[in-house]
Amino acid sequence: MANIQDYEIKAFLSLFDGDISVAHAALTRYQQQLLANGDTNSTIAPHPFSNTNEVILLQNVSKRYKLGGQTVEALRDVSLSIDKGEFVAITGASGSGKSTLLHMIGCLDRPTSGNVIIESKNTANLGDNALSELRQHSVGFIFQSFYLQPFLRLKDNLAVPAMFTNKQKNFIDTKAEELLRRTGLAERAKHFPRELSGGQVQRAAIARALMNSPRIILADEPTGNLDSVNSESIISLFRNICDTLGTTIVVVTHDANIARQADRTLELKDGAIV
Repeated sequence: MANIQDYEIKAFLSLFDGDISVAHAALTRYQQQLLANGDTNSTIAPHPFSNTNEVILLQNVSKRYKLGGQTVEALRDVSLSIDKGEFVAITGASGSGKSTLLHMIGCLDRPTSGNVIIESKNTANLGDNALSELRQHSVGFIFQSFYLQPFLRLKDNLAVPAMFTNKQKNFIDTKAEELLRRTGLAERAKHFPRELSGGQVQRAAIARALMNSPRIILADEPTGNLDSVNSESIISLFRNICDTLGTTIVVVTHDANIARQADRTLELKDGAIV
């Protein structure tokens, strides 16, 4: 079985695959909405949404791994649907299948059986390049280990996911500045990661995940290393992202406070939803 580190590295590397174009129509629509609400400064644009509210659909998904001579059933016949703009917490004991489920939703691994459908696309029908493109367009990843580049200042760290796309530098810089403002880090733009607190580093990881305007954010234990004050700040930020950008957020967590404040909680036990 791939361990968490393998999963996180694979997801981080997926930021560099493919070529992403900015949805100018969505940007215009979003800016018009902001102007109507009296906000003349924001430049963050969500992706245009599909016609259906359902952005994540799993149908009878199972995942089995071979460990030596044994078969481990990490997921057992999991079916679920998650709508646009939902904030969903996935809970359960260690080894219950939470991270494996996140792998499936993020198209980082394929199920042994069943269907994973992301934004009406059945991932079983997609090759590796198409899956990479889907991740680039649709999914942002946030990890407990952050993976900020220690030699880059914060603003440049945020720009990394967009540096390998066809976005113009002026747009990237403006977007990074707006994300820093949204996450309360504008005054830290020129700081290196080592000069930030744990809560600031986690907010930076969230900002970076938003750089390519994904419709879906997947977070693996995003408050695991934070104190209660910083954890509450991260939860509030997730809530704000859902409410203002319409982003779907799926969080794997042991934090009961996150679970309580999510729109819905899915509990896993022995690879199945209970």
